[in-house]
Amino acid sequence: MLSLVALVDQWRAILDGLPEGWGDARMRLVVEDDGDCERAAALLGPVNPGRYGKVVSFHTARRGGGPAPELIRRLLARLDAARIHAQLEVLGVGETTAATAAAHGRPPLAGQWDAAVAALPDDWSDLYCELELASSDHLDRGALLLAPVNPARFGGQAAFRFRVARKFGYGASGGMTRRCLERLDGESIRGTISVLRALSDTKPVYTQGPVWYVGGRAV
Repeated sequence: MLSLVALVDQWRAILDGLPEGWGDARMRLVVEDDGDCERAAALLGPVNPGRYGKVVSFHTARRGGGPAPELIRRLLARLDAARIHAQLEVLGVGETTAATAAAHGRPPLAGQWDAAVAALPDDWSDLYCELELASSDHLDRGALLLAPVNPARFGGQAAFRFRVARKFGYGASGGMTRRCLERLDGESIRGTISVLRALSDTKPVYTQGPVWYVGGRAV
């Protein structure tokens, strides 16, 4: 009899056990009941799985080269909701590095941040920034990793906007911003960081800092 542990929980355990520099992984799902095999493959349809008997195979990638881990989690949650019991196994793992990301035209986000800050005036104090993700598959995971900078969606893009305050006022510190971007780099979530607006030498008095209006609303 196969494991009755929820597939979402199996997936989390697998992710926790993968090497730090993993880039992609080949997976297989061994379904317990013959009658559930076709339905399991159908629910995993968005990742274009292969099926041979009771085995459904698919792959995932931390970068743009395949289905993102968060998409896999959502699809496995559908199987759990359908009460399909199965065992999830890792067939193989490939690694990635920051150099690989650079080779695909997008340098690591922490490096982009360093370059953006270096181009600012020496007395910068407040920033309004945007991180545009290379893939909308990473929106949920990106929002979680960026939580300390209070990211906000804006428009229909796969992007987040947030504020940075150098010494005081409203916004995350520069150091916290860089650490959050390093977390995205660590999971090979690619994108482009931009400073949309910048102010220098602001001195808030009885306020949390300057207010920008974008699209008719304060940010």
